[in-house]
Amino acid sequence: MGKLTTAIKNLIIINVIFFVAAQYVMPQLQSILALYFPENEHFGFWQFVTHMFMHANFMHILFNMYALWAFGSPLEQMWGSKKFLFFYFSAGLGAAFIYTGVNYFQFNGIYNQLVNAGISSSDVHQLLTTGSYNTDILKVVSEQKLTELYHIYNTPAVGASGAIYGVLVAFGMSFPNAKLALIFFPVPIAAKYFIPVLIGLDLFSGVTGFSLFSSGGGVAHFAHVGGAIIGFIMMKYWQKNQFKRWD
Repeated sequence: MGKLTTAIKNLIIINVIFFVAAQYVMPQLQSILALYFPENEHFGFWQFVTHMFMHANFMHILFNMYALWAFGSPLEQMWGSKKFLFFYFSAGLGAAFIYTGVNYFQFNGIYNQLVNAGISSSDVHQLLTTGSYNTDILKVVSEQKLTELYHIYNTPAVGASGAIYGVLVAFGMSFPNAKLALIFFPVPIAAKYFIPVLIGLDLFSGVTGFSLFSSGGGVAHFAHVGGAIIGFIMMKYWQKNQFKRWD
């Protein structure tokens, strides 16, 4: 985990360029390149790729790029740049599709509940676009669900975390006995135990909305889980077919 390999160096440079541009030069890039809910007017199919190069703030990109370097470098050294990039973008795309699918399922569950209760489409549209609603709606669904509906519709996903969770899984399967530790839990733990627990916490937070380390809001937990799932599937396939390296 020392050498800055070619593909990872280029990914970090591109991410930093996009971050600086979106934060200080062209703030409108966020609404163009972040991944919006498909029903939102800002949605575009290119966002399934471009959201991986957008980040919310400095700490977000710092942690993601550190994880990319720390866990991705040994994989790129082992696989080569082409195979690593294929894996990275496949995990990121898979994460985005799974995250969007979960959001679509949750959104339609609440939306159909409102429509079936006789709430007019104009009232639902007002809720989605302004966040305001007639209090009579609370007789149908809870305020928490209305807030969830609004945030699914309006809050875009940004960051390389989905792809990086795929990288984490690949690292854990390739180097299961490597010792890892976190700042808030500095005791080294083997990757084969550490990474499944980390993914399990994300799944728990995604299902319950409760996070052990934060408020649970603003984190695309199902994108993390999605990236991990795609990473695991690809690794199992490659291990079975002994797909070692692309030249």
